[in-house]
Amino acid sequence: MDAWTSGDGYESYIGRWSRLVAPRFLAWLDAPPGLAWLDVGCGTGALASTILKAAAPARVLGIDRSEAYLAHARQQVTDPRISFRNGDAQALPARDGEFEAVVSALALNFVPDPAKALSEFRRVLIPGGLVAVYVWDYALGMQYLQRFWDCAAELDANAAALKEGRRFALCNSGPLREALERAACSDVEVRPIDIPTTFRDFDDYWTPMLSGQGAAPAYVATLDDAARTRLRERLRESLPYREDGSIELVARAWAVRARR
Repeated sequence: MDAWTSGDGYESYIGRWSRLVAPRFLAWLDAPPGLAWLDVGCGTGALASTILKAAAPARVLGIDRSEAYLAHARQQVTDPRISFRNGDAQALPARDGEFEAVVSALALNFVPDPAKALSEFRRVLIPGGLVAVYVWDYALGMQYLQRFWDCAAELDANAAALKEGRRFALCNSGPLREALERAACSDVEVRPIDIPTTFRDFDDYWTPMLSGQGAAPAYVATLDDAARTRLRERLRESLPYREDGSIELVARAWAVRARR
């Protein structure tokens, strides 16, 4: 259900919200300038581009498994300090101790073996290096998707099992802290980052659900025309509208930082 094949589709669906989290995340990290950064699961470059703007890095390497996302990132982020490479979080294409900061945005929960990935994060860090991650709070804090799945489950009992909140136990403060502690990291700290997800109107909410990127749009793609229409209209009726027709919801990400 987790398809990641279109950079433009991802941007409209989740990327635009990740870009709001990234500067708050980096402000919290408060890393000094001149570091070598590794962005694991860099996707379309939302976090990597923010590192360039806000953290004054010496260099940044973005790693992702999706060639479509890497192509989008290379097109959008052309700063000479950054490069992008295809790679697996569980076997990073990097030398031991090559980086001073390793970060990952909205990706660790999709890795088949998060513990193995965190071991790799630690391997490529210098001693005392910074490791930091953020993931969506799918269970309680991602209103955009919670409302979608609630409506989908009202119409289709099978949809309930597809909710990210059920599938990704890592995406909460306790499990996230424990994962970093088990990876032998020190000075582990966790905090929430809340952002507004404001949609201009219903179409701005619904159209990204047709992108095929991620679980909710992938689910929509499995529906026939009649079922898709029922879901669309159920959502249209259930969302909270402001006077100007916009829809303002809240998205929460859980962020964790630690030292090697």
